[in-house]
Amino acid sequence: MKPLAESRVLIVDDAEANVDVLVNLLRADYRLSVALDGESALRAIAKAPPDLVLLDIVMPELDGYAVCRRIRENEAWRDIPVMFLSSLEEATDKARGFEAGGNDYVTKPFEPLEVQARVHSLLRAKAYADAIREAHARDLRIAREIQMGLLHTDLRPFTDGTGLDVAAVIEPAKFVGGDLYDVIRVGDRVVVALGDVSGKGIPAALFMAVTLTLLRTMARLHEDPAEILTRLSDELAEQNPRGMFVTIQCAVFDLRQGRVTVAGAGHHSAVVLSQGGPPRLAFPSSGRVAGITPANEVTSESMDLHPGDTLLFYSDGVTEAFDEAEEVLGEEQLLEQLSACPGLTAAETVRSVLTAVNRHVGAAKQSDDISVVASRWCPSTG
Repeated sequence: MKPLAESRVLIVDDAEANVDVLVNLLRADYRLSVALDGESALRAIAKAPPDLVLLDIVMPELDGYAVCRRIRENEAWRDIPVMFLSSLEEATDKARGFEAGGNDYVTKPFEPLEVQARVHSLLRAKAYADAIREAHARDLRIAREIQMGLLHTDLRPFTDGTGLDVAAVIEPAKFVGGDLYDVIRVGDRVVVALGDVSGKGIPAALFMAVTLTLLRTMARLHEDPAEILTRLSDELAEQNPRGMFVTIQCAVFDLRQGRVTVAGAGHHSAVVLSQGGPPRLAFPSSGRVAGITPANEVTSESMDLHPGDTLLFYSDGVTEAFDEAEEVLGEEQLLEQLSACPGLTAAETVRSVLTAVNRHVGAAKQSDDISVVASRWCPSTG
């Protein structure tokens, strides 16, 4: 936890005499900075966020209430404690201060010992909260490293010599998330899967890890993707006290026959890109989401592969990506993006999808995990 002597206090008051009193009272214990009006205070916070703001209310142009509201509206500043120091002593004035987001309220003229004690208390609470947040962030970084370590980043060992070009990417909305993908080589078969666990954060990440482990086991035991997903769902449903689930698509590429068989459990359709034709949606889900109930009846569908055929799997973080107007990307725009760039490699197709998402989202915050897997059939390179 940071020593309190390293804490910085921003004093905001348009009366220099009041500023002088507070500076003399606190300078021996903390680092201090000063602003003589509301706009200057906000510029100072933007430049170097303090650990505490001592804020007068009656100031020209931008009063203390407005400054406090602006602090609370900014995601990067909202945890900075604010203590009002004002000559306004009516209960309604104090209520407005707390409604604006203030942590404390002291009326002028104040008792120096009281101000020192309250400043010390607020700074100590912030230092403790910061330490907790830093520890949590450190744990999340470690969890992300572990989770990302479960996913294969180099897929070539699973596709070399198969005629299959596979590329994948995953971008969690938070440090960790619930999306997953996998590529598994079993003899003359390559299994490609993509899933989306309900929820976000640590619970979704844990459920994702369990799902991925079961998927790898079932892919080695069963040839039919419908059977893989049925058995996967049974295992997840057996011990699932929180009722979590995963939507998932699983494709099994038969390398000898040049044929792919796909099954889905609660997941949206894949996209097929074929040379000489527009992108099309294919392989809609036949089963319920995996993990809720046993005996999930999943069926599979097959198609012959032609050179250059690409199957694109993605999570709903792609088509349900929101822009600043809260409009989603949607399947139509995704297909338009894909039709504009025919004949791409698997990696280029993945990048094309991410380009469409980023262009649509703009400055809006990512709202959901994003995962994309492209599998291109190139038998001449096998």
